[in-house]
Amino acid sequence: MRDQQTRNIFRTSKLEEADGPGLNPTNSRTMGEIIAARFSRRGFLKGSMAVTAISATVSPLALLSATDAQAASGSAFNFPEVTAGVDADHHVAEGYDADVLLRWGDKVFADAPDFDPLSQSEAAQERQFGYNNDFVGFIPLDGADDRGLLVVNHEYTNEHLMFPGIVTIKDGEIEVSDADETRVNIEMAAHGGTIIEIRKVDGKWQPVLDGALNRRITAKTEMEVTGPAAGHARLQTVADPSGRKVFGTINNCAGGVTPWGTYIMAEENIHGYFMGTLPEGHAEAANYERLGIPEATYAWGRFHERFDVSKDPNEANRFGWIVEVDVMDPNSTPRKRTALGRFKHEGAESVVAKDGRVVFYLGDDERFDYVYKFVTAGKYNPDDRAANMNLLDEGTLYVAGFHDDGRVEWLPLVQGEGPLTAENGFETQADVLIETRRAADLLEATPMDRPEDIQPNPVTGRAYVMLTNNTKREEANAANPRVENAFGHIIEIIEQDGDFTATTGTWEILVKCGDPSIAEVGATFSTETTVNGWFGMPDNAAVDADGRLWVSTDGNSMSDTGRTDGLWAVDTEGAARGTSRLFYRVPVGGEMCGPCITEDMTTFFVAVQHPGDGGDDWVGHGRPSYYEDLSTRWPDFDDAMPVRPAVVAITRQGGGRIG
Repeated sequence: MRDQQTRNIFRTSKLEEADGPGLNPTNSRTMGEIIAARFSRRGFLKGSMAVTAISATVSPLALLSATDAQAASGSAFNFPEVTAGVDADHHVAEGYDADVLLRWGDKVFADAPDFDPLSQSEAAQERQFGYNNDFVGFIPLDGADDRGLLVVNHEYTNEHLMFPGIVTIKDGEIEVSDADETRVNIEMAAHGGTIIEIRKVDGKWQPVLDGALNRRITAKTEMEVTGPAAGHARLQTVADPSGRKVFGTINNCAGGVTPWGTYIMAEENIHGYFMGTLPEGHAEAANYERLGIPEATYAWGRFHERFDVSKDPNEANRFGWIVEVDVMDPNSTPRKRTALGRFKHEGAESVVAKDGRVVFYLGDDERFDYVYKFVTAGKYNPDDRAANMNLLDEGTLYVAGFHDDGRVEWLPLVQGEGPLTAENGFETQADVLIETRRAADLLEATPMDRPEDIQPNPVTGRAYVMLTNNTKREEANAANPRVENAFGHIIEIIEQDGDFTATTGTWEILVKCGDPSIAEVGATFSTETTVNGWFGMPDNAAVDADGRLWVSTDGNSMSDTGRTDGLWAVDTEGAARGTSRLFYRVPVGGEMCGPCITEDMTTFFVAVQHPGDGGDDWVGHGRPSYYEDLSTRWPDFDDAMPVRPAVVAITRQGGGRIG
């Protein structure tokens, strides 16, 4: 693992690891304790037998070819599995191509400057592809399969990988130079998102630089606040007394594409962008403490006072929201939709329910925090796009309570109901939404093990919750001894009668992640999962047009697993349920993000984030990876170029459907 000194100095890496103790002060039981009550020792013994079977030196499945094994198992997938491992390059299943489509610094507009890592500027970055691409979405244009808009979040920046000359090592001590205003403004321009037209030419995707809808969104782009919290006094600042205009969006992790074709950007780890100390006795002190504000990962507040809470105490309340962008109008003002709550949003994946309302699933990515869903008040009109454009301003936000008997209950976060009253500090619905976490605490929602992406499956009426890990959980139990849960698990929610708007349903564990050959880990992949097929730290997910589940990971290379992060195909039905296969893996130090498969299932867009970060897993000796001494120079492998986060387009050789 990377040495502790490196992790402390390269603060942006530590911010994304979310390795803190968790900020939830409640005594509600953790997900691990609920699992313990749910499953009997007999169920655990059955899982133990599966572990024993898979850890045999040579299993019958290992004697079969990958294709034969899949056919024998009844799997929904059929591709040659990639070998797990760690090296400087990326790898995709045999018979597929993985082509780099867009890299940090690539042009987004025809008149944008060429990328010059030694002469970066804010003006150039504002017209170039941003850093650390996370969420990827594809919006077809004119119904075409071979032409559309790629929408990509740029979550955060790693200065030690981006800029030359800021890391020095002397007598074994690592130093990172203080940020200056020029560097801060480049970082702000590298945040946000990219909207860019792409099209297939001779079977390969390429950007259309003169696309009329191409756009960069940054940490300085003007945005409108809408919904119940718009204009509230707690969002008003000296610069914006209206409480309705915000500049920028930050730490956009996962997101979504709405049924009406708008782009959703989810603001996650906002706490790291604020510094300073609130005035003594300030009314927002408890609110900010619950979110870890200020954490001061970035030095932006030294040059932009709005990021210093001592100078602009309300500014932090203007971040932590869901942002909606109308991609069909490059001059439109993005809108922060406050009805969906304020917390560390991982994403916002949506599905149209049976009655026409739209349901968004939301994870709060922190140890011991919660799973949410939002149900619109209005109904989706597939024949009138304009009629859908304000659906996200009215609806009900729910938080999940998981019960011992396998029920899930969706608890409404509505001012005036239950404990969400003026006596508890919730004068209006705006207060409930500004302090969503505290409201959920009072409803005694179930604290989870870092809920990230939540993917609804419209084919089955189920939703899959990615729970990345929780190394701070201390409770042991006989049914599932997952103390210090380093590898996470996936929960399957079965909504009542397949109705995504239902307020009750049931839940099951799809898989407990980790290496099944190590009995004490307690992983529960099927016995047909090969040594390459298991994974830890599930993060993002996609459900393809056939209803099959694909899972990407974040953190394998930081946990001495001997493998990088990647994209796995996971069976959810029949005898193959719980079987996982590795389809694509990233270079050393990278995180697997996206993923986005086109409706015709001929292209998988995936995002490789922060490649080369923490590269000591591969190079050994615990040395850090930084601009001048990188563990990989993917994807260019050019000594004149740094490592560059990139979006990759995966297609089948000769054409055809993926998987």
